[in-house]
Amino acid sequence: MPSVLHEVVIDLFRQRPQLAAELLADVLDTPLPEFDHARLESGDFPDIDPTEYRADTVVVLATGTTPVLGVVVEVQLKPDGDKYWSWPVYLTTLRGRIRCLTVLLVLCPNERTANHCRKPISVAPDFTLRPVVLSPQDVPVVTDPQVAADNPELAVLSAIAHRNHPERNAILTTLAASVFPAPRGEMYIDLVAAILPKAARHFLESLMTTGTYEYKSEFARRYYSQGEAKGEAKALLKILHKRGLIVSEAQAAEIHGCTDVSRLDTWLDRALTADTVDEIFVE
Repeated sequence: MPSVLHEVVIDLFRQRPQLAAELLADVLDTPLPEFDHARLESGDFPDIDPTEYRADTVVVLATGTTPVLGVVVEVQLKPDGDKYWSWPVYLTTLRGRIRCLTVLLVLCPNERTANHCRKPISVAPDFTLRPVVLSPQDVPVVTDPQVAADNPELAVLSAIAHRNHPERNAILTTLAASVFPAPRGEMYIDLVAAILPKAARHFLESLMTTGTYEYKSEFARRYYSQGEAKGEAKALLKILHKRGLIVSEAQAAEIHGCTDVSRLDTWLDRALTADTVDEIFVE
């Protein structure tokens, strides 16, 4: 089963296919062909053999309806010798399908895996596949709020790639201020938080709940309220436990599911004197 990190990175390309072109433009020696849009393409590469070949995701750069470059995007978390046999299949099958040049873009979480993936793959005489491989040091450090606002997916990739970087706090601050208010901001914050080290995750959570930046959307204010509600629910359950009152699974679920801070405040007040848990829920 793919790991959380693997799925998070791939989802960025699904949300913004042009991200593949933006990353390639920074590392290729030759300029990309001119194109006016990027779209997703099927990552399935069937053949006459029952072996299943499936890339993580495929992006096609195109002018109008004419493909000009196919990009197979792979997230490789550790060395895998089998990829030397399947990657050429991806490229040649895609090339035959869309009838244009193709390139393999591999993202790795560390230099050891990146160096392994950079090894040229000999396919046939005078036919060598050289993957374009990005390690964290190849991903831009995004601390400019305008850059993050213009390209939230790049800012998320920066936060993931540089989660142990000296400028991590600046990266996460920019992420919270500029990416969170974006249309998919909640999802992106959740994705980043899922793979951050504990200390970094707590720092990001503090940005979302302590008012260290000005909330720019109704959703952001709602997220702050949700953070308060979670804290109130935790305090309520702690009080009930300390008082020796038995909380059923249904009651605990109701407390955890409540996002109305004022109602939780009322329940907290009642919890200080109630003889049973049922009493705190009386309307």
